[in-house]
Amino acid sequence: MEYQHLLYQVDKHIAYITINRASALNALNQQTLTELEATLLEAKKDHDVKGIIITGAGEKAFVAGADIKEFVDLSEAEAKLLSQKGHYIFTELIEQSPKPVIAAINGFALGGGLELALACHMRFASANAKLGLPEVSLGLLPGYGGTQRLTQLVGRGRALQMILTADMISAEEGLRIGLINEVLDAADLMDRVVEVLERIFSRSGTAVAAAIDAVNASNEQTRDGYQVEINHFAELFVTSDFKEGVDAFLTKRKPNF
Repeated sequence: MEYQHLLYQVDKHIAYITINRASALNALNQQTLTELEATLLEAKKDHDVKGIIITGAGEKAFVAGADIKEFVDLSEAEAKLLSQKGHYIFTELIEQSPKPVIAAINGFALGGGLELALACHMRFASANAKLGLPEVSLGLLPGYGGTQRLTQLVGRGRALQMILTADMISAEEGLRIGLINEVLDAADLMDRVVEVLERIFSRSGTAVAAAIDAVNASNEQTRDGYQVEINHFAELFVTSDFKEGVDAFLTKRKPNF
């Protein structure tokens, strides 16, 4: 499939999704959201893909928000549908992906762009990255899960400060408050993200998927995270990965998952 606003490629078990609207600072218009949904579904069904990296084209922006021009004539019902679409993509296809998804934040991550990064399992940023949720300055609030995920990551007080002031913070400040995993020189960003994914690939894919699900359950009201952990722990005991992992440990060799 050809994409108008995205670049998609798979290399060495990694699906690279690049938001490719550099002239618009990679803003998420509705077409880009639709294409993002398609690439995530493609990566999900591709058995060769073990992990996903999401980044932005160019050197200025990861994703500098939504495309505000598209908001002007939306009705209340249309706005609700747009928010629901974003929630579906960010929650079901990214946050709940059994394959690890990492955001490589290579510049501005604002509004919907920061919400996209928040949905990923990890966030690595270049030192020049700026992060923020400016929606209240437009008379809105974050609509793709930002109010919930930012609060889960940094706490209620810090989340409210970022959301209510609409101020940007630096990558280093994001690291300090737990929003960012690591801050790197721009030239080293992608190599480090690949390195982390390759480290994950050396582990049991079955166990990785179960761990993602158990961690996700910690923030869900409809599931008891402790019980999810217990269930996955028991289920993994009868998998071939468990048998291989234990045998490798006992015979002092690297496991072959």
